[in-house]
Amino acid sequence: MSLLEFKPKKVLIRSTNWIGDAIMTTPAVRTIRANFPEAQIAILAYPWVADVFRASPHVDEVISFQPAGEHQGLPGLWRLGRQLAAHHFDLAILLQNAFKAALIVRLAGIPVRAGYSRDGRGLLLTHPVEIRPEIRKLHQVHYYQGLCRDLGLQPGPDELFLAVAPEVEGWAKAFLSSYAGRPVIGLNPGAAYGPAKCWPVERYGALAARLAGEFNAVIPVFGTANDAGTVAAIKACAPEQVIDLAGTTTLAEAMALIGQCDGFVTNDSGLMHVAAALQTPLVAIFGSTDPVATGPFSDRAIVVRKELECQPCLKPRCRGDFRCMTEIGVDEVFMAVKELLAAGPGEGK
Repeated sequence: MSLLEFKPKKVLIRSTNWIGDAIMTTPAVRTIRANFPEAQIAILAYPWVADVFRASPHVDEVISFQPAGEHQGLPGLWRLGRQLAAHHFDLAILLQNAFKAALIVRLAGIPVRAGYSRDGRGLLLTHPVEIRPEIRKLHQVHYYQGLCRDLGLQPGPDELFLAVAPEVEGWAKAFLSSYAGRPVIGLNPGAAYGPAKCWPVERYGALAARLAGEFNAVIPVFGTANDAGTVAAIKACAPEQVIDLAGTTTLAEAMALIGQCDGFVTNDSGLMHVAAALQTPLVAIFGSTDPVATGPFSDRAIVVRKELECQPCLKPRCRGDFRCMTEIGVDEVFMAVKELLAAGPGEGK
């Protein structure tokens, strides 16, 4: 039975857990809104993902799931279930794949519960969807849109969607205002999944020096507090041009700054998907992961990778010689950046 037949008044979406995954669900979230235009739609998300949806017109409310706080452990899940029950949702659509997601909405007493039937949670769902083999060969955007389609919804456009609050966008423009007339090229040398996704820091440093020397570029380098040493090493290679942002911005602020960049060089990471969604021209460096499934979903992106027999291994740490990254030279990445800059600004820039 199609979910459209239920005509829900209140819908809960369970977000995925990581920034990049959440951005790849944005077409599906837009699809859900388009199919239930009159419903009140809330999204349940971890705090570090919430800014992906906070300014979105496709959801009415972001509910914070605090796994290290009040929602920790089984007592916390019960507490969260009771809190959600108070909202009286008619329908839950689980974009996140885990058993826990289905357990939470069952504890919340939501009568219609839909999602992919995986992680042993099929019996907790009223509308389980089997994963079609062909969907595994496509980009993750199509994986989430495929769920909506198989639930009887009419899919909307596949393009990513990411909104930045006007006040945060204004802050980003003011932050960079003193560098007017110079290209702004962001670097993102980190990746949450593990070091196998990271191009060597000394090559990011050499790239920064070359961008500074040939373009007089302003180079904001993004990262969490854990990336402070990495960002400092890059700054040492171009101290007058690099802006050290490690641990200094919220996700919303980082998104706004990326939206102001003329180019962005990144590992496969959440911020790569931010750049793709904001149509910032980007160079994505891929090693252990699969650009077919999780590459930048953008026509303003160049993927740099080496075709090796061990790729994609999908391992967080290399168990061999790390050739997938060490064979990618600075010249190769620099020429990709140069190509993007020559093509002109992205949409809306």
